[in-house]
Amino acid sequence: MQLSVAQRDLKRGLSIVGRAVVKRSTFPITQSVLLTAEDSCLRLSATDLTTAITHTVPAQVEVEGSLAIPARQFSALVRGLPEGRIDLTVEGGAVEGENDGKNKDVQVLRIAYARREARIWGQSADDFPSIPTVGEGEPIYVDSDALKKALGRVVFAAATDETRPVLTGVLTEFDNDHLTLAAADGFRLSVHTVPLRTPMAEKVSVIIPARAYFELNRLLGDQTDPVAITISPSGTQVLFRLKAADVVSQIIQGTFPNYQQLIPKSYTTRCELEVTEFLQAARVAVVFPGDRRGVVRLSMIGTGESESGRIVLSMRDEQGGEGMWGIDAEVEGEAGKVAFNGRYLTDVLSALGNGKVSLETTSPSSPGVFRPAGSDDFTHVLMPI
Repeated sequence: MQLSVAQRDLKRGLSIVGRAVVKRSTFPITQSVLLTAEDSCLRLSATDLTTAITHTVPAQVEVEGSLAIPARQFSALVRGLPEGRIDLTVEGGAVEGENDGKNKDVQVLRIAYARREARIWGQSADDFPSIPTVGEGEPIYVDSDALKKALGRVVFAAATDETRPVLTGVLTEFDNDHLTLAAADGFRLSVHTVPLRTPMAEKVSVIIPARAYFELNRLLGDQTDPVAITISPSGTQVLFRLKAADVVSQIIQGTFPNYQQLIPKSYTTRCELEVTEFLQAARVAVVFPGDRRGVVRLSMIGTGESESGRIVLSMRDEQGGEGMWGIDAEVEGEAGKVAFNGRYLTDVLSALGNGKVSLETTSPSSPGVFRPAGSDDFTHVLMPI
C-alpha cells in the first residue's frame, strides 16, 4: 500500500471513526483502525464488534492495499503533524518478539512528512473483524435536523444495565409517514416522533443499540442532507449513511415493552412553565442531594385570590442544608405534589431546550408526564420517588 493524503483530512477521519475504537479489550485488534487504499481514496474503519464506523478521505493512491494500525498511536502521530501532505507506505519488516527474542515478520506503516518519518507496526487486514454489510435494501430518508433532535430527546433514557438487553436499545418504528423512537430504563420513558420524507409501504420495528445512536448523533452536527437508513433483509443490521461517514450497527433481537401502556391517559394537575427557569431550579436542587436518589420534591399550587399559580421545588440534605425555589406557572386542576430523582429531572429538561414545558400528574405515587407545550411530538414519562 502506498498513498498520499492531506493531514487535515486524515486527522478528521481518524477522529470520526475513533469513536468506535475499543479502549480496553481482550480482543486487541478492536483497538486498531483499518486502512484501505483503493479507487483514489483511503477508507478508515473501526468497530467495537457491535457498531462500526467508516469514513472515506480523498487520497492519491499509488499502490492499493490495506492494513490494521493501532488507533491511539496513529491518531496521536497524525495530530502532531502540521497541515500538509502525508505519505503512507506499507513495508515488510522484521522485529524482535517481546517474549521469545526471535525476529518476526510484520507489516510496518511508514509515515513520512517532509523530513519527518515514523514507523508503526501493523497487523494484516485479514485479522481485522469484518465490517457488517447491509446488502440490498430500500433506504428510508429522514431529515438530519429532525433526527438529531429526536436522538437528543430519547437516547439518554435507554438503560445501561445489560441484564435486560432490549432496554439498552432504542425501539425504532417506521410506520406510514413517520418514525417513532422510544427508550426506557424502568424509571423513565422517552418517545419522540419525526416525519419521514417518503411514506412506508408497511410498518417496520427494530431495536437499535443506544450506543450506535449516541455515536450517530455526534456525527450529525455538520450534516445537512437527509440521512439514509437501510435495514438488512435479514433484520440483523442497520446502516446509517451520512455525508461524512457510514455507521453500521447490529440490531438487538427481542421484544420491546409496550410503551403506550406506560403513558398515563389522564391527569388531575397540569402545569405549564418556562423550561429554562424549571431547569435552573432543578440544577440548584441537586446541590442538596439528600439521599443517593437525589430527591427533588415538587408542589404545584393553583391560582388563589392573592397569588398566581406556581411550582415550588424543595430539597433537603441532612448533612448540607435545605432549599426552596418557586417558579411562576400556569396550573390547571387540583393542587398536587410529587417527588422525582433530581438527575432524571434535569435530564429531561435539558433535552427539551427552549420554550415551555407542561407537566401532568395524578398523585404522588403516579408517573409525571412531560411534554413541550403546544406540541405532541415528544412525551417523557418519569416515575416518582
